[in-house]
Amino acid sequence: DEELELLVVAARHDTLTRELVTACDREGIRIVPVGDGETPARLAQAFGLGVPMSPRASGRELVRALRDPLPVAPVPRNRRRVIAVWGAAGSPGRSTIAIELAVELARDRDVALIDADSHAPSIALALGLPDEGPGFAAACRQVNRGALDVAELDRIALRLGRGPQVLTGINRPSRWPELREDRVRAALSICREWVDDTVVDVAAPLDRDEEIVSDLAGGRRNAATIAALQEADLVVAVAGADPVGISRFVRGYAQLRETVGATPIAVVANRLRPGALGIDARGQVRRSLDRFAGIRDVWFVPQDPRSADAALLAARPIADVARRSPIVSGVRRFVSEALAVDTRKAA
Repeated sequence: DEELELLVVAARHDTLTRELVTACDREGIRIVPVGDGETPARLAQAFGLGVPMSPRASGRELVRALRDPLPVAPVPRNRRRVIAVWGAAGSPGRSTIAIELAVELARDRDVALIDADSHAPSIALALGLPDEGPGFAAACRQVNRGALDVAELDRIALRLGRGPQVLTGINRPSRWPELREDRVRAALSICREWVDDTVVDVAAPLDRDEEIVSDLAGGRRNAATIAALQEADLVVAVAGADPVGISRFVRGYAQLRETVGATPIAVVANRLRPGALGIDARGQVRRSLDRFAGIRDVWFVPQDPRSADAALLAARPIADVARRSPIVSGVRRFVSEALAVDTRKAA
């Protein structure tokens, strides 16, 4: 049987639906929207499908649409950015990537690292910072009082040596109602005035909870994650580079794309090692993500347990305790390519 690779569909509300996009993402089918005018363009953009093709496009143009990759658009360097780091269920290493990403960016930019994980925050523990301090929850409370500004962020943040400023996460899971969606959005908006880059570590679950709660006006456990993802200029999606990690990532990717719309997503396959995948581990990851999620561009961060353990023991970033670690090199390459930042100073 031949596998379907490309679906050409009219960009209309009755044909280009959430169910269709989810099914195509699950089966690894590329969608090419077709339509003229502003409405088809907005609909296609909402699903992250790019500009619709003209109904008068030739067959050759359709073939080219299948062959051409979907590049991640680099976020301009001179722009104040919010970068959300998300990973599927399990432990793909998104907090490690968020920390190392913030440290790498902080070499020549003003950077903030925020722990907005409402399920299992870990940045304070990983970096040896006190979790009883004000942190991101305090920033959200100050938003509610109309008192959050750049000076207040400077006051409540913790400086990580010469690296990023850190807003730690909640120290008890029961405090998640403090991270309301409107407060998170407002806090991140003020962060754009505060620093050049704001790196936000978020939780894995993306469910909006409406189907499992009766109080629709109440808070949502995943509100902080959804708000951060939708406010982001770029989403860094972390997949564990092993069969279980890739399977979980593919299942979660469709929901992630639905959540963020047209926001660029850069995919990082973390903890790459041949032992879990055998020969040509990179190629296997690339082919799997291409086939089952339509993802063509992937960055790789190798596994280096010795350096990761040393950093955890010292409660410091890996870049501080093992500058030559393959993890540091992989993150540096990602920053220079996906974020268009010159990292030669760190070489």
